[in-house]
Amino acid sequence: MQYKLIGKYIRNKRIKAGISLNNFALANEIDPAILSRIENLQQNIKLNILEKIAKGFNQTPAEFLTEFENS
Repeated sequence: MQYKLIGKYIRNKRIKAGISLNNFALANEIDPAILSRIENLQQNIKLNILEKIAKGFNQTPAEFLTEFENS
């Protein structure tokens, strides 16, 4: 699986949940600029950010990555 495309998956999942980028980022203690760069495939995702994103979707990082791999 191409993990470099995970940013697109995050964006689609966030939009389907009806959450703006700024609201999602701030609620999960992520710099909105960093989340924007990840979603636009301009920055790789770091483990600590992945953990925060997964938590924002009420998932563990393992659950989040499994769902991504199966999408």
